[in-house]
Amino acid sequence: MRAGAIALLVVICTLAVVYPVMAANEDRYGYIKVEDVTIRLDNGTAAINVNYTVDEGTKFIFFLFGKQDLKNKLLKILNYNDAQMNHINLSSAEFTVDDASYSYGDGIFWYPTHEFNVAVPNLTIVTPQATREFANAKEFPSGIGYFAVTPKPSSNQTGSSAAS
Repeated sequence: MRAGAIALLVVICTLAVVYPVMAANEDRYGYIKVEDVTIRLDNGTAAINVNYTVDEGTKFIFFLFGKQDLKNKLLKILNYNDAQMNHINLSSAEFTVDDASYSYGDGIFWYPTHEFNVAVPNLTIVTPQATREFANAKEFPSGIGYFAVTPKPSSNQTGSSAAS
């Protein structure tokens, strides 16, 4: 029992020393190496898919303690405070961000410039009208406008017209 505790302590201390050095690459955040990010935009919502690899040594830690730290690091990488996680495993995750785009009404949206906390080797932004791809992007520059496929009904519409 005591030998096991000492061994675990040694592993944790080793990981604490090794991870900051490994994070020196711009596409890494701790034990995560980002492969690509795809953001699909429609109706103001962003569906985000992140593919990544995790260091071999961390897989055992996930088995013991769960994936909460992985989720927190991915949220930090994406740099969205209000993202909801839909799915996560050791190689990919899916998030949804409501109101990621500004609505101008009538199904017209603007997805603004967005900065990530790592350089994303392959960033793809998909709207109903266009796809834009970027290599080694730390940010999505200049924003993109798009039209929703099926506009959300406006809350100020009453459905009836005034008679004169």
